[in-house]
Amino acid sequence: MKTLIKNGTIINANESKKANILIQDDKIISITTDEPSADIVIDANGKLVMPGLIDIHVHFRDPGFEYKDDIITGSQTAVAGGVTACCPMANTNPVNDNATITRDMIEKAKKRGLIDLMPIGAITKGMKGGGITEMGEMSEAGCVAFSDDGLPVSSSDVMRAALEYSAFHGSFIINHSQDCSLCRNGHMNEGLMSMKLGIKGMPREQEEIMISRDMLLAKLTGGHIHIAHVSSAWSLKLIETAKKEGINITCEVCPHHFTFDESELENYDTNYKMSPPLRTKADVEAMRDGLKNGVIDIICTDHAPHHNDEKQREFDKAPFGILGLQTLIPLTLNLVRDGVISLNKMVELTSLNPAKLLKLNDRGVIAEGYLADITIVDPDFEYLYDEKLNKSKSQNSPLLGKKLKGAAIKTIKSGRLVYDFPNVVA
Repeated sequence: MKTLIKNGTIINANESKKANILIQDDKIISITTDEPSADIVIDANGKLVMPGLIDIHVHFRDPGFEYKDDIITGSQTAVAGGVTACCPMANTNPVNDNATITRDMIEKAKKRGLIDLMPIGAITKGMKGGGITEMGEMSEAGCVAFSDDGLPVSSSDVMRAALEYSAFHGSFIINHSQDCSLCRNGHMNEGLMSMKLGIKGMPREQEEIMISRDMLLAKLTGGHIHIAHVSSAWSLKLIETAKKEGINITCEVCPHHFTFDESELENYDTNYKMSPPLRTKADVEAMRDGLKNGVIDIICTDHAPHHNDEKQREFDKAPFGILGLQTLIPLTLNLVRDGVISLNKMVELTSLNPAKLLKLNDRGVIAEGYLADITIVDPDFEYLYDEKLNKSKSQNSPLLGKKLKGAAIKTIKSGRLVYDFPNVVA
């Protein structure tokens, strides 16, 4: 089976060019200005043709919390956002802390056949902060990294062991950077806004202190620490210092942290409640600067579905978390429109760098011989992001019901069309 994508503008991290893409089965076999014959022809005239996005930080809630989302609906949500590979975190029930659960998750995704699912295994057994999991067995089963995300690893000794063991197995650690002794049962960023709203706050130092510890432990062990969902300007200063010193450290940022600030909480909308919390306008600008100057390596979503009955409660009782997969492209394109990053940089942050981090040598680039994971994007398409478009079981996004600009109009996974935006011709 051959598929031809014609007339589109190919966007790679290092170049942009107008050319046709010929796919045979699951591989790209030709990039050409000719128009070879094919069984299926997709006209991408006026559209951007990007490598499939890779989201290294999602929560699919499966097993255990399938009423929020599951691997099937999570996969459907991913491809609707142009994402062809996802790394779900381990805070499931039971926790993904052994090879059996890892294999079951991967097998369920394979049966659906929409995305590559590459689980993040737990660092500690039961995510209780104590004994280290069997990282070797879990790596062999398919875990690509280890994290107790949702909870920090508070013990420095345990984190040291985690960095050493993961490095031995050719993997890395993702920590939820939070000094819990400073949380004080907070629900938003601590500052003037939290005082104004009468909501208990969490100081940004809870994030910065943990990043400081982890970068020093990475320096001690030589292990690779990846900092999840950076939100503080000072966090980026610390990470930049660590990189300059040659410490093996990378980091990610989520669209909500480079788009929204704490002022969004003035109406007590729990859809803006997340961890780490939305911070100040200055922190938002720091995230955008970090993307522009290269301190931040990856954009991911921290897609965290919650049922309406949980989110539509008093602010202090609602859980942290926001949907993100279907809003990743429009919010990131806003950075391009604002001149913060280029389209090429967008591909680097959402596809190439995640592929490098996960050692996926067959994707992240549109080129001959690479896996045909492709997202066709219309950057100017305006639409209402509503319940009909939303593929998640949950609805906890402040953008739901609002007009967005830019979308994945077709998603191709391993040469097969897995998503087609309703009523859009490409």
